[in-house]
Amino acid sequence: METSPTSPRPRQSLKLVVLVLLAFVAVLIVLRIGMFVGYQRAEYSFHWGDQYHQMFGGPAKGFLDDFDGHGFVDAHGLFGEVLEVRGNEIAMRDKDGTEKIVITTPETVIRRQMQTLTLHQVVPQMRIVIIGEPDDDGRVEAKMIRVFDQVPSHVPLLPSPSMMH
Repeated sequence: METSPTSPRPRQSLKLVVLVLLAFVAVLIVLRIGMFVGYQRAEYSFHWGDQYHQMFGGPAKGFLDDFDGHGFVDAHGLFGEVLEVRGNEIAMRDKDGTEKIVITTPETVIRRQMQTLTLHQVVPQMRIVIIGEPDDDGRVEAKMIRVFDQVPSHVPLLPSPSMMH
């Protein structure tokens, strides 16, 4: 039984075509994931802006003053100081000085170092980090809340104005 010298060639060509197609599909999937994440961030910022304008009359400099991308809101994470705990909501001031509403669920994990806390143990002036998902009302539904030990009062939550320029 003889093998023809041309029989391996079509098999190699088929492998090459399949590999190129798989690479193309992988690139399309990665691009689609990027589009999805970007859309979610933009939608959250858009809805948050609607809520801000309704409640506070809009930003002082207008909506398009800082249109270089810095106006996007951190959609999935917040850091700041607790202002008030009411029901299943935490009102907090974030690092930018903006008041945010965080919603907790029974599945929300609240931790201080290795200790698990309840929502009733979270009190005003605590510094917290929130990881969660935005909702359509401009709030963040917390998946995890990390409570920090008391930071000395001389350490500001917000940078001083001289540091911002």
